[in-house]
Amino acid sequence: MTEPRPRSEPPDDGTSPPGGGTARAVDGSGPQEAELLRHLLRTPGYLKVLLFGALIGIPVSLAAFWFLVALHELEGFLWADLPGALGWDAPPWWWPFPLLLVAGVGVGLVVAHPRIEGGHVPASGLNMGGASSAALPGVLLAALAALPFGAVLGPEAPLIALGGGLALLFRNLAQAPATPQSTALLGAAGAAAAVAAIFGNPLVAAVLLIEVAGVGGPQPFAVMLPALLSSGVGSLVFTGLGRWTGLATGDLSLHLPGPLPRLDAADVAWAVLIAVSLAAVLHPLLVGARALGGYVTARPLVRTVLCALGAALCAAVYALATGRSPIEVASSGQATLAAMAADPHAWGVGALIAVLLFKGAAYALCLGSLRGGPVFPALFLGAAAGVLLAPLPGLGVVPAMAAGMAAATATVLRLPVSSVVLVILLLGSSAMMPVVILAAVVAFVVSELLPPGRRTAH
Repeated sequence: MTEPRPRSEPPDDGTSPPGGGTARAVDGSGPQEAELLRHLLRTPGYLKVLLFGALIGIPVSLAAFWFLVALHELEGFLWADLPGALGWDAPPWWWPFPLLLVAGVGVGLVVAHPRIEGGHVPASGLNMGGASSAALPGVLLAALAALPFGAVLGPEAPLIALGGGLALLFRNLAQAPATPQSTALLGAAGAAAAVAAIFGNPLVAAVLLIEVAGVGGPQPFAVMLPALLSSGVGSLVFTGLGRWTGLATGDLSLHLPGPLPRLDAADVAWAVLIAVSLAAVLHPLLVGARALGGYVTARPLVRTVLCALGAALCAAVYALATGRSPIEVASSGQATLAAMAADPHAWGVGALIAVLLFKGAAYALCLGSLRGGPVFPALFLGAAAGVLLAPLPGLGVVPAMAAGMAAATATVLRLPVSSVVLVILLLGSSAMMPVVILAAVVAFVVSELLPPGRRTAH
């Protein structure tokens, strides 16, 4: 007679996904996923986390809104209002030097301080590790010192830290039980609510946080439900607050000219080549940025300033060589990406090559030294490469941009599913989905097969 199979032990606090225990199986080969999920949803502790995830979306989205407003307003003042007040229609070529000097000194002081956490090196990618309320002041200070002053980085990494840290702070204020499971779930929920603010869509935030968490089995559902609920509530609050105040935060959206074309065999073939090419170029850039991060860590203040001035030099040389604004190289590229998508023919071949070279170099310097997120510049570099290659026989501008953005984000983030969802929602249509998926998967595989290089400590 076969001995009865032991039942899985209930989690101590009711929030742990029971993926590590055993449950009744159909063939005895493993746990039933559906039964584990039903058990999880009946757990009072998990339901409390789910409710808290919905509630936490409100204050987190409020904080994210005002954080992004501050970044947007300060960047507009430094790069548009202040040059205009001094008599220039656009920032002069040398303008990035004083601003990025401030960024380098500010971030360097935060990172070098023994009692302040300024966030992880962007070259190591997005991650959920180490989210805490104690790290919030340093992360926000470093982000405010870097992003408006021209760092070639986006706000998504500070937003993840902001959302996760605030969620844990409110958990502690409510004197709720602090366990590793509740910390992970509430951190993901708060981060998703904050990230939904900048991407303008709760689905992107939920998928991104699931893929960043890197979990499997029934655990994606455990992380996804609080994250999706919190990001949905946060998105509602964020959208309503923007309409009520009339303030802009610089959400990521593209307005492509005309109807989207139909894909053909040439678009698909070129998408594969674009993906391979971008992965082959961006992967060494990331390897170099990670190595630079280790170099900067030894003497953070001096070397952070040097890297920031190097990024300023890239922007200044670009402006001198092309006669265009240095902000096209400096900053995240969010506004420039929207302008390029609306009128890609306004960019000549020389300008596209120059912005790819100089922004790519500045991106690597900032990834290894300053603080922020890697998503926005990767999207811009992919889109610029797509516009440059669009005249190839049988290739159109929209398919080329879609493939370029998907390949670049998948290479930089190592998150292919999130890259596909993000690019499809940016395009506002599923018409380009085949080339987006193909480019993301090919770029991801190629970048994973290439030598990884040195990993930077967070």
